[in-house]
Amino acid sequence: MRIDGSVALVTGASSGIGREVAGRLAARGARVLAHGRDKAALERLDATRLVADLAEPGAGRRLAAAAGPVDILVANAGLGWAGAFGEMPPEVIGELIAVNLTAPIELARALLPTFGDRPGYLIFVTSIAGRMGVAGEAVYSATKAGLDSFAESLRFETYAGKVRVGVVVPGVVETAFFERRGSPYVRKSPRPISAARVADRVVGMIERGSPEAYAPGWLRLPVAVRGLAPGLYRRLGARFGG
Repeated sequence: MRIDGSVALVTGASSGIGREVAGRLAARGARVLAHGRDKAALERLDATRLVADLAEPGAGRRLAAAAGPVDILVANAGLGWAGAFGEMPPEVIGELIAVNLTAPIELARALLPTFGDRPGYLIFVTSIAGRMGVAGEAVYSATKAGLDSFAESLRFETYAGKVRVGVVVPGVVETAFFERRGSPYVRKSPRPISAARVADRVVGMIERGSPEAYAPGWLRLPVAVRGLAPGLYRRLGARFGG
């Protein structure tokens, strides 16, 4: 996928991974449409700003209409919450599902017909939590697993055409995500990686049209263990909290 001269919509571009991706795409000659909720933060980007709250009903469809035809979609916006599932406020469940799953599906549904015969690339930022499951993040993990499956299914549907679908699977990333979810990251390992590192992986995927990438790459190992030795995986998950 050629980035120079393309139109790229990046959701969640006001900070973290989205901000780094937006900057890199603009530097490579793309006209970037940067979505976020923080208007002031978006104004610091070399991009067209699209302010919207993806937790609102129909927000994905409205954002697609505001963006118009694009060549690249980076569906990065995400919301987290940490704690025991039984203590999770019911309204927060709906917010996570809306932002992490419903909005990117709505975006893809609205944008896909606009490609016609043009080449395009849809990339979805999921999470290792969606492939492994994490104690204390049951709903977040479920939304990311759902997004993962959606992207895989959509990839099969678009295989014969010119639109490519990719998924980047980050682990722990050093962003404001943990502050916003209400619980800091306190584990000694794995160490958080930078948002810039994930953004480099995203841009590389777009340039190659790759279907999948982990950030960091070693995350493939525990996913393989889960598939090949599910009993061992569950015992380890129960012991170390997923």
